[in-house]
Amino acid sequence: MEAVLERLQATDWDQVAGMMHEKGYAVLSDIIPEPVCDTLIGYYPEDKRYRKKVVMERYRFGQGEYKYFDYPLPDLIQQLRTMVYEKLVPIANLWMKALQIDRQFPGKHEELLALCKANNRSKPTVLVLNYSEGGYNTLHQDLYGDVFFPIQIVLFLNEPEKDYTGGEFVLTEQVPRAQSKAIVLQPKRGDILVFTTNFRPVRGTKGYYRVAMKHGVSEVRSGKRYTMGIIFHDAIS
Repeated sequence: MEAVLERLQATDWDQVAGMMHEKGYAVLSDIIPEPVCDTLIGYYPEDKRYRKKVVMERYRFGQGEYKYFDYPLPDLIQQLRTMVYEKLVPIANLWMKALQIDRQFPGKHEELLALCKANNRSKPTVLVLNYSEGGYNTLHQDLYGDVFFPIQIVLFLNEPEKDYTGGEFVLTEQVPRAQSKAIVLQPKRGDILVFTTNFRPVRGTKGYYRVAMKHGVSEVRSGKRYTMGIIFHDAIS
């Protein structure tokens, strides 16, 4: 646990901010040690840790399944969620200012959760996703209502081309009055992907405009793919 937090603390967050402003995503390499990845995967069959299981086929979300953790979260996940939020909130607030959106996010994660709770949203949104051969996730946004933080992260828990093939992380970028752009990423085991939940600002000739983004997962061709999604706002259900 300490190794994860130390690596995050040592990350060049100014560089991360630059990537987020330029592209809407950033890859943090080699943050989660292999034993921690194994521990997080090992949580998956422990149903007592989770409040909800979703089989994607039932809702036409894709093919595979995911489970939402219940509170209290495991210590590592709780500390990671808190630390990373505080690193990302300056980026989010700068985006709100650039797009002239009348919203500023609090500096502490516990204050964001209090805001969620005041809006009847108190269910944790940290989840582990499990895909087998043929699994995929359709393009979507993890908003859970009107109160949402515009940046989230994914922890990659096993190794592409070794534990699974396919299963690339896909982002689409919708520029107004233009065709969508696809971005395909394949982070390694132990990497963390930071990306926009909904949109990012882009500078145009008349100031900043909003570019909508969605994310999903391409079809897994073989093996099993595990990731953990950490969303910073809470949900109703």
